[in-house]
Amino acid sequence: MPGDIHIRGSVSIPESELSWRFSRSSGPGGQHVNTSATAAELSFDVAGSPSLPDPYRERALERLAGRLSGGVLAIRAEEYRSQARNRDAARERLAAILSQAIAPPPKKRVPKKMPRGINERRLENKRRRSDVKRQRSNRWPS
Repeated sequence: MPGDIHIRGSVSIPESELSWRFSRSSGPGGQHVNTSATAAELSFDVAGSPSLPDPYRERALERLAGRLSGGVLAIRAEEYRSQARNRDAARERLAAILSQAIAPPPKKRVPKKMPRGINERRLENKRRRSDVKRQRSNRWPS
């Protein structure tokens, strides 16, 4: 369980379903950045994952359609200078993205009937304001 990534509720992804690639990071860093592969790219097969229940998988595939390539979600982390910290950042990002993607849709708002008093007050204020403006527009006798 220590290698599992907790997503939501009882859903977690085992480390064995993740595939990693490492490459050189871009940006400043001197000789260190030129010689070490610290950037981490995490790939997770959303479409073929046995650890995601069917309703969650369908919801994730629908919501992440723009980010997936062949049903695979790829996340690249290169903000840290160490490979281990980049791996942790990629895991956290995967958990956040999947948690948001499989979240249940929000409840629909049920419109309520507007109370009669509120509507009457609104109309009375409109009448009052209209009268004020009408009185201002009358020409004063000169």
